[in-house]
Parts: sequence; structure tokens; C-alpha cells
Amino acid sequence: DRTFPVGGFAGQQKMKLRDILGVLRDSYCRRIGVEYMHIQDPEERRWLQQRVERKYEKPTPEEQKHILARLNNAEAFETFLQTKYVGQKRFSLEGGESLIPLLDEVLCAAAEVELDEVVIGMAHRGRLNVLANIVGKPYEKIFSEFEGHLDPRSTQGSGDVKYHLGQGGKFTTPDGEHCINVALVANPSHLEAVNPVLEGIVRAKQDRIDLKLEGYTVLPVLVHGDAAFAGQGVVAETLNLSQLRGYRTGGTVHVVVNNQVGFTTAPEYSRSSLYSTDIARMIQAPIFHVNGDDPEAVVRVARLAFEYREAFNKDVVIDLICYRRRGHNEGDDPSMSNPQMYQIIDAKRSVRKLYTEELIGRGDITVEDAEGLLRDFQAELERVFKATRDAAPPKQPTPGTKPVAPEPHVETATDADTIRKIGEAHTALPEGFTPHKRVRQLLERRAKMAVEGNIDWAFGELIAFGSLLHEGVTVRLAGQDSRRGTFVQRHGVIVDAATGEEYTPLSTVAQGDNARFFVHDSLLSEYAAMGFEYGYSVENTDALVLWEAQFGDFVNGAQIVVDEFVSSGEEKWGQPSPLVLLLPHGHEGQGPDHTSGRPERFLQLCAEDNMRVANPTTPANYFHLLRRQAKSPKLKPLVVFTPKSLLRHRLCVSGVEEFTSGSFQPVLADTGVDPKAVQRVLLCTGKIYYDLLEERSKRGVTDTALVRLEQLYPLPAEEVRAALAAYPNADDFVWAQEEPANQGAWSYIALSLPEQMDGLRLRRISRPATAAPSVGSAKLHDIEQAVLMDEIFPQA
Repeated sequence: DRTFPVGGFAGQQKMKLRDILGVLRDSYCRRIGVEYMHIQDPEERRWLQQRVERKYEKPTPEEQKHILARLNNAEAFETFLQTKYVGQKRFSLEGGESLIPLLDEVLCAAAEVELDEVVIGMAHRGRLNVLANIVGKPYEKIFSEFEGHLDPRSTQGSGDVKYHLGQGGKFTTPDGEHCINVALVANPSHLEAVNPVLEGIVRAKQDRIDLKLEGYTVLPVLVHGDAAFAGQGVVAETLNLSQLRGYRTGGTVHVVVNNQVGFTTAPEYSRSSLYSTDIARMIQAPIFHVNGDDPEAVVRVARLAFEYREAFNKDVVIDLICYRRRGHNEGDDPSMSNPQMYQIIDAKRSVRKLYTEELIGRGDITVEDAEGLLRDFQAELERVFKATRDAAPPKQPTPGTKPVAPEPHVETATDADTIRKIGEAHTALPEGFTPHKRVRQLLERRAKMAVEGNIDWAFGELIAFGSLLHEGVTVRLAGQDSRRGTFVQRHGVIVDAATGEEYTPLSTVAQGDNARFFVHDSLLSEYAAMGFEYGYSVENTDALVLWEAQFGDFVNGAQIVVDEFVSSGEEKWGQPSPLVLLLPHGHEGQGPDHTSGRPERFLQLCAEDNMRVANPTTPANYFHLLRRQAKSPKLKPLVVFTPKSLLRHRLCVSGVEEFTSGSFQPVLADTGVDPKAVQRVLLCTGKIYYDLLEERSKRGVTDTALVRLEQLYPLPAEEVRAALAAYPNADDFVWAQEEPANQGAWSYIALSLPEQMDGLRLRRISRPATAAPSVGSAKLHDIEQAVLMDEIFPQA
């Protein structure tokens, strides 16, 4: 009972020790646990402490009724589906229904401060409930999906299961005074894969709304499972994006629906950390653990988490401790693998019943109030269910392969004056700016190239970017070393050798309010980094968005994004993306991990006009390819196998006139031979063309033509046919590739080209099939290369 000065603790100046302990116990030892002492910033710690260490204030009766109504809706929705669609997968939220009042509170808070939008990413657990009760997806639409009715207007391709689909809607606060746009992002079953995609979507929205990125008026919310949050590496990668200049979105509210089991795996088998949320400590995010059976505490934490995000523009984590009433899916019996846990769960009363009894016991509501709220919602579900069953099912779409649509014609040439301005921008540096000596020489060469020609690959690319910026198109390029370029070729951002200041020459050629040049060195990630750019491209389809691999081989690290989003997102979710992947590729004796962008894998994924795959060989053709990608109304991802040694190859240059006229050429015929003298035609793609060209010249071969496939998918069959028709006396047709026989484009070409070429007999010459992409020894590579050339050009 002794009184102590407390200096504002709990809003008081003096308190008895008994009362101090009471506030501390209520703050830290009840149904909310808070981790924030790992945060190094004293201001953030003080901010949290002041809000946590205060006397608990009970919600008003109106707020309590609203919380109960949200729990009623959540539970009734799950119970209804369980009754009407027995055994159908829905990945129910039962046991974690407090997620609905939690998200409701976050959206209310966002609407009250007039944010522009809330975008949610989550896996399948509770997704249908969130779609129905937060996003506002009509119940009849959900029931139609359970009935197996497909709306041909919304199912453009293969479609996806109902618990993967996205949706947009409007959320209105209980008083009806505020509303906010809300969207749930489509996702695959690869848990947590949606995380970076969501962040990319949000960043693109923010870039469009607030060009100075001061307001962060679009709120990202990510809902995770406990086992996935601890187990999936992309979580750490995405957290690491949160404060980086090229990726920050002003803080994400993370909600971990911690039902203490992953499919069948208990925590002691699924993580080495104490808490599933411990990974978030690495970015010093505050973590709130809250008992899901206390919805008032859940709502209180939700409001506090949102306020922290708004105050500091940093990520915050809510660990919603709950349980999973049923198995991983509704056909699963969880008691086989977790018998003791499910004995407890089977005896538990639901969070709605517990909260209802608590409110009635405290006299906050009457039994009639509680029953009325539940009865009204159940009646609404029954009415919509009956209407859905009674309605005639829509006509089912006819299955079949979608044909390749023609490539729309777009003007891709630019003018000489624009090229000259882009060249001058590289030498018109700010006063007193001192680039590295070698960089200055490169910049001066670019200004000269812009007028005289001999334009190399890197400058051809910058002309594509600069000319688009000049036309008002935003360009965003990100990769592990993209500002300078892995091969010291790009120098999109120049660094002052004396001060470390940075300067971006192309930023001076942008025209219009919206055109900006973003070029970022990414974190050392492929999975999250590519996922982010994919999300950005989905949201801002007017921009040219490019992700570049340090070496093409490293695209392996983002294979999930390629498989689940880039190659199939449009077919599954009607979600087009014009994302460009730049993958340095070519056999140059650099070893098995610095050689191949794995063209065979991308070509295997090509079907139904889902993307473009190209391996261009001239700077001008690459220029036209990029500009076509940016300007075409046909939105498809583009995979480009870019060069390494060709960046400085004396023959891999283009004249100014090739940029001021023409368009992208999917096939390049051979203009260096007499067509009538040609008896053999070598078809190839990419860098090997220059190897073949030099070897043909060295050996004095005059009867062999070289035809380049600059675009591999969609296969330019008509252009190939036209190119081959120029050689009437040719009777030997060879596909020549530097990759091993089981890799590269051969498998795809062998399957696809002959059947479109009236039975063209095509044979392959390549390295033999190998397990690795290449040998590890430069000397052995040279021997292999010599053998390959001897086989392609046998001595007479």
C-alpha cells in the first residue's frame, strides 16, 4: 500500500505499489503478451509502453454488440457450409473466428483515417470467411462455386479452386460514416508465396496514388498460418523488403492465425524457435500475442497494431493464439495424429458462445439480443442458399486449348533526336559531379554512339528505357546488381567517386507527371524479389516492369513464382501481367552455375498464349522487343535470355537507323550468303549465332545459311517458313545449340516446329546430354566448343 511517484505511468503521477502491479499484470500477464524490448529505437519502445501499460477500458455496449455480430457471422457461415456441403474442402476458420473482428477493426481504423485501400494476402485457412464477411463477396457467388457452377464471363482459362480466388469490394464502418476499398489477392497453395506479390501490388498502387511516397495510403495486410510463417523462407525474404527504398510500403500488418498445428505437424516438429513469430524480431517488429478466445483483447490489439503502423510506417505482427476445430481440410480426421489436442478441442465451446455467455453474465447484453443477432444472419444465409439452388446453373464454358492471338502491331521505332538526347543525358552531369574515370569514358562513348552508331547492347537497352520515359511510360527495373549491371555494362545510376552521391541520367528525359525511372539493386533474393515485381506489374500494367537475375541460373530460386504466377496467373485467376524477366544466358566456360537461364523449363511451361520467350541477338532487336512489350495491349509476361560475352562483342552492335525504323523481328534470315548456293540451313537462337558466324567465315564455308529464331514462343512458324523458302536448294536442316541435348530449346523445337512446317526433317547438333548445365573447367569448355564446331562444320 505504499505510494510511489510513477511519472505518468498509466496516466498517473503517484500510485500505490498494489495498483502498479495490477496495471502491469493486466498489461502483460493476462490475455495479451507483448514483445517489444528487442526494438532498438527508444521512441518506439516508449510509444508502445505508454499504450500497453494503461488501465483496460471496456468497449461500449455498441462496440460489444458489433464484435459479437462479427463472431456470429463468422461462426454461422462456417456452420452453414458444414451443414450444406458436407465433406467439401473449404479450410474452415472454426476455432479462429476472432480473425473476423480483428480484420474488421483494422479496416475500420484504416477507413477512419481515410486511407485509400486495404489489400489483403492470405492462404486458404479462413479465406472464404474473409471473402464473405470482410471483402463482401456475395454469398450466392460462394454458394455457386460450391455447387460447381462456373460463370463463363468470369472463367477465362483453367480457373482455380474457390479457396484460391481473389476479390475486391467496399468495406463500411458500423456507423456508416466511412468506407474504404478492400481487395483480397488471388494466391496458389504454395503457402506464403503471395507475400511479396501483395507487397508489389501495394507499392504499385502507392506509386500511382502518391508520387512522393509520403502517405503510404494503401495498407497491406498479410494473414499467415503459424507453421508456414515459421517454416517458409519467403517470409524472411519479404520481411527483409519492408524497409528497403525500392520496396517499402509503409508497414504491413501481419496476422498469424496460430492454430498450433500445421496440417498434422505439432509445433515441436515444425520450428526450432520458441514462438512461430520469432522470425519477425529480425526487423524489430513489435509482436502481440493475443488469446483468440477473448475477442475484446483481439480487437484492442488490432487497433494498437494499426496505430503503430501509422505512427512509424513499419511492420507489426499479431499472433492470434487459437485452434483448428477440424482437420486440415474437412475430409481429414485430426485425432489420428494429434489425439490429445483434439480431445481438448472437441470439448471446447466456440469463441462466439464463450463471448456471448460472458456478455450476458456481465449484464452487457440480453439473451434475446444474442439470439436475435444470430437468427437474422442464419435466415439470410438460408434465403441466399435457396435462391442459388433454385437458379438455373449458367452455361458451362467449353474446355479446350486457347489459340495464340496475333501480336498487335505497335510502333516501336523512335527518332534520332530522342536518341541524341538520351546520349547527351549521359554526359550532362550535375555541376561538380565526378564519376569514376572508367565510367566517364563509357558515358562519353554513349554520347558518341547516339550520333555515330555502333550501339552496343547496354546502350540499346537504355535507349529503349529512355525513349519510353520520353513518351510518358514508367520503367521499373530491379535485380541484385541492376543499377551498375552484373557485367559492369549498364550504369543506370552513376555514383560520384568523391562524395558517393548518386545520379540517374535517364531521369532527365522523362516526360509527363507519371513517367518515372525506378532502378533498384534488390536484396539478395530471387523468390521474394521476383514475386514483388510480378505483383507490381499486375497492378501497374502501363509500366515496363523488369526483374533481372544476376545470372540466369539463379532464376531457379524463384521457380515457385514462375510456375504459380508468371506462367499461369492469367489462366487461373484472369490476372494478366506484362512482367519482363531478364536472364543472362550463354556457354562461355564460366561453370555450371553461371551459364544457363534454363530455357527448356520456360518453354515447357509455354501453352495457350501464356507468355513470350525471346533470345535476341542484336541491340536493335532487343530495343524493339522491349518497346513492343511496353506498348502492346496484349499483356503477357516476357522472358528474355540476355547476353554476357555479347555485351562487348565487336559484331553485336547496331546502327542508329535500326532504332529509328523497323520493328521486332522474331526471325532473322541470313543476308551474308548466296541463297541459291545454300545446301544446309543451321537454325539457332542466341549467342551461338556469333560462334557459328565466325567459324563459318574462318573455315570459308559458303553453302550454309544461319537462321536465327529471336522469338521462341509463340513459335514464329510463318516467319521460319518464309526464311527457309529463300533457300530452294537446301536439303539439310539442322538445329544447332550450345546447350546439352537435354537442355536449351531443342526439345521444344523438335516437338513444335516440324509439325508446323509440313514435316520438315530437322536434326540436332549440340553437346551431349548432361546432368549439369555445363562443365566447370574453362579449358574443358574450349575443347567441347571445338568439338561442337567440328561437328557443325565438318571438314570437306
